[in-house]
Amino acid sequence: MSRAEMDALGWDQCDVILVTGDAYIDHPSFGMALVGRLLEAQGYRVGIISQPDWLSADAFRILGKPRLYYGITAGNMDSMVNQYTADRKIRSDDAYTANAEPNKRPDRAVTVYAQRAREAYPDVPIVIGSIEASLRRIAHYDYWSDKVRRSVLPDSKADLLIFGNAERALVDLTHRLAAGEHIKDIRNLRGTAFMVPSGWLPGDDWGVHNSTRVDVPGKIDPHYSPYEMVQEDKTACATENASKSAEVIKPIRIMSREERLAMAKEKHDKTVVRLPAYDVVKDDPVMYAHASRVFHLESNPGNARAMVQAHGERDVWLNPPPLPLAMDEMDGVYDMNYARAPHPSYGKAHIPAWEMIRFSVNIMRGCFGGCTFCSITEHEGRIIQSRSEPSILREIEHIRDKTKGFTGTISDMGGPTANMYRLACKEKEIEVSCRRLSCVYPSICVNLGTDHSKLISLYRKARAIPGIKKVLISSGLRYDLAVRSPEYVKELVTHHVGGLLKIAPEHTEEGTLSKMMKPGIGAYDEFKEMFDRFSLEAGKKQYLIPYFIAAHPGTTDVDMLNLALWLKKNNFKLDQVQTFMPTPMAMATTMYHTRKNPLRKVTADSEVVETARSGKIRRTHKAFLRYQDPANWPILREALVNMGRGDLIGNGDKHLIPAWTSSESGGLAAGERSRQTHGAGTPDKFKVTPGKNRIALGGTAAAPKATAVESKVRPSILSTIKTKAKPAAVPMGRGGKPPSKGAHAAPARGGRK
Repeated sequence: MSRAEMDALGWDQCDVILVTGDAYIDHPSFGMALVGRLLEAQGYRVGIISQPDWLSADAFRILGKPRLYYGITAGNMDSMVNQYTADRKIRSDDAYTANAEPNKRPDRAVTVYAQRAREAYPDVPIVIGSIEASLRRIAHYDYWSDKVRRSVLPDSKADLLIFGNAERALVDLTHRLAAGEHIKDIRNLRGTAFMVPSGWLPGDDWGVHNSTRVDVPGKIDPHYSPYEMVQEDKTACATENASKSAEVIKPIRIMSREERLAMAKEKHDKTVVRLPAYDVVKDDPVMYAHASRVFHLESNPGNARAMVQAHGERDVWLNPPPLPLAMDEMDGVYDMNYARAPHPSYGKAHIPAWEMIRFSVNIMRGCFGGCTFCSITEHEGRIIQSRSEPSILREIEHIRDKTKGFTGTISDMGGPTANMYRLACKEKEIEVSCRRLSCVYPSICVNLGTDHSKLISLYRKARAIPGIKKVLISSGLRYDLAVRSPEYVKELVTHHVGGLLKIAPEHTEEGTLSKMMKPGIGAYDEFKEMFDRFSLEAGKKQYLIPYFIAAHPGTTDVDMLNLALWLKKNNFKLDQVQTFMPTPMAMATTMYHTRKNPLRKVTADSEVVETARSGKIRRTHKAFLRYQDPANWPILREALVNMGRGDLIGNGDKHLIPAWTSSESGGLAAGERSRQTHGAGTPDKFKVTPGKNRIALGGTAAAPKATAVESKVRPSILSTIKTKAKPAAVPMGRGGKPPSKGAHAAPARGGRK
């Protein structure tokens, strides 16, 4: 990280210099450490510039000129997600910085860093990567500027973009550059994107599949009557027969099935899909949604084709995604000689992201859940890449022996989803040809293996290691998979839950869940029954922490009300909650921007998705999740009145929120408070006028008939809210801004499913 360290190593120059927006922590959960150690193992000298001052190019010259290239990354998180909340407010801290200090990285860090590196040494190749570059590789909707932005490639002026799991592409690229190839000539690496002249193709034998328009009904010609008398044109027939007689007739050749498949595969592999141009999608929501659907359907590395998208007079070319790493390759990546600590230059500074993962182990990558709000699939892929048992157990021993402060508890042993370890399609041929967006929605695929026995074996061996007192599972759990294996749930609940277990129903209403590609709430109920039963058998008091998202595309006010009633019925009082944040390239972001559903065929008149875009609606939806917070009662009263559900306002146990309490700050005016009736405690403003579907001053009669809006609220929920006292609720929360997992922005490791 400094010239002094280079001198101590006897280096006069670095081969590769990596620039990152995070503090440098030499641990495999941090992208720069993984990439740096990987290149070091290949014999290259690697320098790391962490959180440079981006206001000038001087900080990018601190290690001198790299011999091969600059590798640019924003860090483990997208820089905009890292710095702004879902309400577009600036965050007060940065979990990836020493002492959580904010403002240590610029907005759109990849673009800014790449430009400064180019300014420092104009002739040095620039390679960009990580989650930020990966999710901005094509034209994308940017929530923070509320517009469609170009691919990060033309903005950053980078020579090459590496997306997804970058190990193979990075090693091949580095070797080829070291051998003297020019970076502009390296065009055949999977998982890379680059700029080319308009219309460029790798060879004359390549074809183009044009997907730049949506299907529309064509002209229908009337059928000719079979009884119509048409005079035969003998001249035309003679001409036609003469031309046919001049043709050379070739014999028919019968090809075998293998030959036909090989020919089809060769044609498929040499076909590029042309997406609608940036200039089109930036102004046309329908074409943007269509491009998003086509893009996601070309995401399986087994059958994905190259894609190209015009940006002005040039094209952004995307090669197919990288092939998943085999188990021994994964072991090689994680078995390298990591220091497993922050760089010594930080001294005793507190780095929250490091504190969170220092005693955790990453056992796999990828996720086949396909949740539309999550970016893990777009980055890591749907195919699970798992490490071997011996590799994982070795890392646990390293934590025990080398990590300072270890007291015997492994804080997590998981990944993007805790219980997808070594789960895969039953047939490789099916896996490489599949184009499903999710293996578990709308139901678990019959071809998906759901056997948890290998994970159970790993758990048992991990906690049997001498010196290990407890192995906790803190990564998000896919409970619809877990219930397929009661033995796994029992093992988990009995030995690996520290009192609280995170799971993510995300919502209760089918309309919203269908836009998320999440299972119905019945799967949660089934898992909860198992969880409670096995906790009781183990003699433990343990609780589930459910996560929910407010204002997700497809969510109406009625949906959020039903969710709030479900929370009250189950006595959940959430602490910290999350509003949907549209992150680049996610399918839910497409719904948010276009109000179209890319999960189905997109046309001008295809399904319209209800979207909460205004700040007030988003705040209201979030307030429903924290119905117990007095600060939310004024906005919820207004919402309930507008929905015709004033009957849920009052001080009884059957009500969702009180009319007014002395603990409120603000809310009702003093005159309205004084009009409260002594017994019911309900202000006149919120009493129901007899026979009318509205709330009005005065009146004490019974509630009116349900309106059309009210009738959509599930009677089963409304009728089952108990009036008897309930046990005290366990505070629940999403954890604010988790540093390495729990955000659907998909950091390099972890991530809530």
